[in-house]
Amino acid sequence: MAAQQAVLFDLDGVLADTAGLHFRAWRRLAQDLGFTLEAAVNERLKGVARMAALEIVLAQTDRSFSEAEKAELAARKNAYYREMIADLGPRDLLPGAWAALEACRRRGFRIALASASRNAPALLDRLGIAFFFDFVADAGAVRHAKPAPDIFLAAAEGLGVRPEHAIGIDDAVAGVAAIRAAGMVAIGVGDPALLAAADLVIPTIAAFDPARHLPAGPAPE
Repeated sequence: MAAQQAVLFDLDGVLADTAGLHFRAWRRLAQDLGFTLEAAVNERLKGVARMAALEIVLAQTDRSFSEAEKAELAARKNAYYREMIADLGPRDLLPGAWAALEACRRRGFRIALASASRNAPALLDRLGIAFFFDFVADAGAVRHAKPAPDIFLAAAEGLGVRPEHAIGIDDAVAGVAAIRAAGMVAIGVGDPALLAAADLVIPTIAAFDPARHLPAGPAPE
């Protein structure tokens, strides 16, 4: 295994308790359209870019929509989500998130965010953890969303680190697939049965132990 120099984190469901807010916003949109979005759909929405997630949601109804209508619906969902995160703060960090970031920094690893959310920079500020990150990949600038590797490759490039020298942490099937496709070590957060493609699965970020799960420190330049 190549010596690792960087840790690339997903945000929703890994560091912050915001994944459920996305589903609530999608469910509200579905109610606007006259149908109920079942909870089972949520797993398919995790880590997926907004327009791709919209297609998953709209597949639950027999109605058809023009591209212009889809753009409006995606914007409406985002407005609902932004309402929900308006009062977000450090209290919404998941248990162990701060300690994980602090431990990575203390051990000398560079840290980047590889989130599908275009609201990620604002979320980091509200959560009070922006200062931990050396780079935040722009979800709106990558060509292909997860499960393609683009966002993780962009994060590694932004840090000046080769992909094989990075570790990615994600809670979604699409995210783990993206990390593996990028040629990185993948740590999944959640259900081992769903995230079996990961090199390691931990139940929550609180179980992340850099002393055991990361090497002693970054490789020399």
